[in-house]
Amino acid sequence: MDIDPRQYEHLAVNDNDIHSIVMSYLVHNCFKETLDSFIASTGLKQPSDCLEDMEKRKRIFNFALERNALKAIELTEELAPDLLEKDKDLHFDLLGLHFVELVCSRKCSEAIEFACSKLSPFGNVQKFVRKLEECMALVAYEEPEKSPVFHLLSLEHRQQVAESLNRAILAHANLPSYTAMERLIQQTTVVRQCLDQELSKDGPPPFSLKDFLGR
Repeated sequence: MDIDPRQYEHLAVNDNDIHSIVMSYLVHNCFKETLDSFIASTGLKQPSDCLEDMEKRKRIFNFALERNALKAIELTEELAPDLLEKDKDLHFDLLGLHFVELVCSRKCSEAIEFACSKLSPFGNVQKFVRKLEECMALVAYEEPEKSPVFHLLSLEHRQQVAESLNRAILAHANLPSYTAMERLIQQTTVVRQCLDQELSKDGPPPFSLKDFLGR
């Protein structure tokens, strides 16, 4: 179901609300230079409480993304001391990034030693057994990128872990772990899908955010 634009184009949207949504997105993703330009052009007040740790979060994110997971762990423990102790899944994923880099660097002996000392203790919990098995499977392949668990080597996997870490740090500081823009898009998508299901059971295809944004 497509809503006639005439039904909503007369509704006023407050510029301050839009500015706040954009600013929260920039702060969340540590786009400091863009945020500075945005604030300068809109005359908004700098959110000093959020900016204080933005540079630290950005460094941590980049270390996790750029194959230096141990440094990301070190800085995370400085910024949020008990975070990784409480979030075992995230801690394992970060340690796993380092293990993968050792394997990719053909440092298999070092990788096995690291797995025994840092990863194997997680094996005492059942949910980590499969993750541990996937990591160790990489060692058996001369070309890890051709293994069944090659996804562990991908940029997408590192990006996912880095983003999860960023969200966890924000939540640890009692800040929103998702941006207002993400929440707004999620809620809008759900509402449109519900409307389509209710009003267009035999009509056009369900609402697609991707198709809507591509117009």
